Amino acid sequence: MSTSARAQGLSCSTLAAAAAAAALLWSSCGGAADSSGYPGAVQATDAGSVPRLPDGHPDLNGTWDNGSGIDFLHPQQLPGGSVCVAGCEPAPAARPVAARASRPPPNFPHYKSQFLAKVKELNEHQLQMDPVLHCRSPGVPRIGPPDKIVQIPGQLVFLYDDVSGAFWRIVPTDGRAHRADVEDSTLGDAVGHWEGDTLVVDGTHFSDDTWLTDNGAFHTTAMHVVERLRRIGNTLQWQATVYDPEVLAEPWKTTLRVAKLTDVDLVEPTACVDHDISHEVDNTHHDNPR
Repeated sequence: MSTSARAQGLSCSTLAAAAAAAALLWSSCGGAADSSGYPGAVQATDAGSVPRLPDGHPDLNGTWDNGSGIDFLHPQQLPGGSVCVAGCEPAPAARPVAARASRPPPNFPHYKSQFLAKVKELNEHQLQMDPVLHCRSPGVPRIGPPDKIVQIPGQLVFLYDDVSGAFWRIVPTDGRAHRADVEDSTLGDAVGHWEGDTLVVDGTHFSDDTWLTDNGAFHTTAMHVVERLRRIGNTLQWQATVYDPEVLAEPWKTTLRVAKLTDVDLVEPTACVDHDISHEVDNTHHDNPR
């Protein structure tokens, strides 16, 4: 992660009160970057080489810059002193609220017809309903690839520095089955195994109070997620497939994410505090491209 700043509920409103917050966000997104655009990225000496541990498996240890956080925001100063945080061309006020709220993001899950009305309602009220905008866990797969991996024989630890806080998961790779003594949670229960050089993480026991992505993409406790991670040189490829037959018409595969090894380690993140939702003037919201 190139920043640990937190931004909750910011949208392209005309609120002068948002100006100071947006300016703070913009100032926190700086930092020197290499030619790839990733701050502190370590250049691969061989694009195809894969370092290995004594057990023969690829070495996934390290901090991986996966482009999460708030770096996708590009605040712009508007006439009258307001600040637009995202979607500033054309100015959001020039478009109807319904059109702004209903624009689907790329690669959206395919829901069964009887659940489309619920997705639409959640989408139109994302500022009020999105757990992430209220400092709660993004859940899996929305949290994306880990920001840091600690790999030892028999297990891996995934550490996350996300918009709404710091999170962690333990992924056993010693052949054990899913636990039967755990309650459902936002990050679920994970077990892993290797398919060649690909780490496969199988997740179950998910609670239903997270979204798959933006725009009202809810799921149920029947959700099952399979993540695949593969190291190529100094990059880490991550992609997840979501199975939730109760609401999805078909399994949904996330967009492939590529993270780069970095020498900038994680630090304790700034606490997530919701300051902005109370200042909303309509239901305008942006899509997070992750």
